[in-house]
Amino acid sequence: MRTALHKARSTRGPVGIGIALFVFFLMLFAPSSWGEKLPPEVEFCLSCHGQEALEIVLPSGEKRSLYVDAGRFGRSVHGEKVGCTNCHSDINTYPHPPRTFKNLREFTVAYYESCKGCHFDNYTKTLDSVHYTILSRGGLKAPLCIDCHGAHYVARPRVPKSSISETCARCHKAIYERYGQSVHGKALSQDGNNDVPACTDCHRSHNIEDPRTVSFHLKSPELCARCHSDEKLMKKYRLSTSVLGTYLTDFHGMTASFYRKEQAAPAALTAVCTDCHGVHDILAVKDPRSSVMKANLLRVCRKCHPTATENFPSAWLSHYEPSSEKAPLVYYVKLFYKIFIPFVIIGLVLQILLHVWRLVVNR
Repeated sequence: MRTALHKARSTRGPVGIGIALFVFFLMLFAPSSWGEKLPPEVEFCLSCHGQEALEIVLPSGEKRSLYVDAGRFGRSVHGEKVGCTNCHSDINTYPHPPRTFKNLREFTVAYYESCKGCHFDNYTKTLDSVHYTILSRGGLKAPLCIDCHGAHYVARPRVPKSSISETCARCHKAIYERYGQSVHGKALSQDGNNDVPACTDCHRSHNIEDPRTVSFHLKSPELCARCHSDEKLMKKYRLSTSVLGTYLTDFHGMTASFYRKEQAAPAALTAVCTDCHGVHDILAVKDPRSSVMKANLLRVCRKCHPTATENFPSAWLSHYEPSSEKAPLVYYVKLFYKIFIPFVIIGLVLQILLHVWRLVVNR
């Protein structure tokens, strides 16, 4: 600005002053993107790719915009650090070499492995994911890095957290709609509550396991326990932290633990958290529509126990620990055995010691 005013002083007449004022206000009210500090290489590329009309038409008839917004790119996580050829390593001359992509998906897949140059750890994790399994079998619709993170305008992950589930919804729309009506989904999308789980909290980000496998089914209680065993977090919402402990001590939990330890397969015989509470459509336990409400519980039990009677759900303690107020019969039976079993064992040990002492004395 000083330079502009200096030139105005050296320019005679009102024309010079007018030019100086124009430059002054232009710089004062210029878009913030003009001030983004970009690598020289990026600025050179943007001399063409900064034109909004720039695009190519592929043999499939699809159009691909080649425009890059300098301001948005500068504010991305790559803006000041990554040059164009870090990802487009096959383009280092101008005019660019001819491209042979038939459609947009081939265009995306061609640059899929560029990310591993900097993010090798996360790239190797994707090789164990269900998405990569689909891709390796020729399913080009499987999501790649830029399908989730974007290409030129990559933002920091989990900012905001609700963007995670919104990203997954691009492919899993029906599941996202069910999740959006759940106690978790409403808290995240409507209330902006970051305490509740998004998709990646249960399914992970890069090494996403097929949720239909036996191993995923059997370890799902551990996933739920990450939050529901957190004393500080559960105290905030007045929820019990004993849900995992009580589950593992009942028939279902002990069976699931055994099968998981032995790597056995009959998961259909083992009820885990999601079999009773739901998967993506989990409701608050006090919601009348909740599957674990007493009025609805028999229907849930009959998924595995088709002949269950009206009294069948009463055999389950609903994650409560037995007490004199809740399940008094179970509580007093357990109390009896806590006293009786040690008494019997101590008596047997005492009898053996007396017998040994008598043998020694007699000799």
